[in-house]
Amino acid sequence: MLYRIVTLIGGLVFVAALFALVWFFCKKFLERHGVTDQTSDRATVLATWTFAGVAIGLVFAVVGAFILGPWAFYRTLRGHGVDVSDGAAVWWGFGIVVVSLGITAAGFFGFLMLVGAY
Repeated sequence: MLYRIVTLIGGLVFVAALFALVWFFCKKFLERHGVTDQTSDRATVLATWTFAGVAIGLVFAVVGAFILGPWAFYRTLRGHGVDVSDGAAVWWGFGIVVVSLGITAAGFFGFLMLVGAY
């Protein structure tokens, strides 16, 4: 039973880490594109919708995260008035999703190996 609790808590920590990574990369994206007004708040909105797209995409199929995440990033970014082309916005969203999920997945698999579940 303790093993299951540790794994559940570890999973929740990695979900929080995934959101933190998405937020960090969204903030860096906004800073790189010259957004200086309320950067943290805008990054939070952008990360929340991107994270929601990834989460819903993961429920339907793992591949869905790589479609809905960038799409949510693009749609939210359009509302912020950042001067980026549509194609670049989608590719930036895709890159943020891939890097964030990759780092989180590697850490989670390492955690599972550490507790002996994988």
